[in-house]
This record gives sequence, C-alpha cells and structure tokens, in this order.
Amino acid sequence: MCSIIPSVLEALTTVHRQHNAFSFKAFARDDEVMAGIAKAVKEKPVVLFMKGTPEMPQCGFSRASVQILGMQGVDPAKFAAFNVLEDQELRQGIKKFSDWPTIPQLYVDGEFVGGCDILMSMHQDGSLAKLLAEKKVVVEA
Repeated sequence: MCSIIPSVLEALTTVHRQHNAFSFKAFARDDEVMAGIAKAVKEKPVVLFMKGTPEMPQCGFSRASVQILGMQGVDPAKFAAFNVLEDQELRQGIKKFSDWPTIPQLYVDGEFVGGCDILMSMHQDGSLAKLLAEKKVVVEA
C-alpha cells in the first residue's frame, strides 16, 4: 500500500484542479447556502472542506487531512475538495451545516465524519480504513 501513496496524493491534487466546484457566493440566503452545501457533500463519495487546496493546503490540519486520505488510498475519482478560504458563505455555512466549529471537515457518502483530530484518531485505530473500505472509495491494490 505504501507504494501507491505518492500516486494517490498526486492524483488527488490533479482531480482537484480539474474539479469545477460551483460557487456558494451565488446563494443570497442562509437556506440556499445550506442547500448548496447539502449538494456539495454528495458530489463525490469523499468530500473534504479545507483551508486551501490538496496541492496547496493553507493550514497544518488541512495538510494532515489530505495526507491521511492519501495514506488511506482514497480513489481520486471519488474525491472532491472545497477551499473554504475562497468563499465566506461556505466557510461559515459548513460550520453551521455540520454543527462543528472547525475546518477541515470530512464527509463520506454525504455523512459528516469529523475534523482532523477525529481523522487522525480513526486513522490510528484502523476505523477510518474500515469505513473507507466499506464505502468502496479506496484504490484497489
């Protein structure tokens, strides 16, 4: 599995560059922002709301989250990332949507998994690998 980590990380960043996320700035009302976020969390099976991009994270927690997903072997074709620093409505809305105060935030199959601390804990105890395998979102070795 270690041999695929660099290629998965590279592919995650390539997919992100090709990913044309819709803008949340077009939403004027809070309920429209929430509807846009609800759509975004279901755009791909694995969705990360982060500060920066996978190829250029703007905080250590976002960087660690991308690295964890890479180590887990997440299939780049099943991954989307949204940069909350590009859109204030998204940045505030995602916190309200999840009722979670921090970013990054990971969603798998539309369900909130957690932030970086939870991802790290799940990575260490093996529960993240189990979840991602059950959801069939990892690259087959």
